[in-house]
Amino acid sequence: QVQLVESGGGLVQAGGSLRLSCTASGRTFSTHNMGWFRQAPGKERSSVAAISWGGGSTFYAESVKGRFTISRDNAKNTVYLQMNSLKPEDTAVYYCAAAPRLDITAQAMVNMRLSNLYTWGQGTLVTVSS
Repeated sequence: QVQLVESGGGLVQAGGSLRLSCTASGRTFSTHNMGWFRQAPGKERSSVAAISWGGGSTFYAESVKGRFTISRDNAKNTVYLQMNSLKPEDTAVYYCAAAPRLDITAQAMVNMRLSNLYTWGQGTLVTVSS
């Protein structure tokens, strides 16, 4: 089981950039597929991006393709979300999640399948002003 801590959220103007980080405790980070999700006020949680355990495969929600990039550094037990060209509609609490690679694929994570089996972080708030 991993424990996850997100950081990097904040207030940014539209068109700006932020990089979120999610650091995991434990030795099993590299055996987990990882994902970023977000929940805007009054809305359900939705997927943003996911990355396979080795970093070779990435998947994105349509709304962020071409603007956001997910990456990971297994030596640092950290997954990143680089967010460029931010829009006010990107405002949300952003969560990272981990799923055992043998149980749930990264592609399944971006479709939020079996999300009850994910390990979640506590979230970090991103606010994009217009």
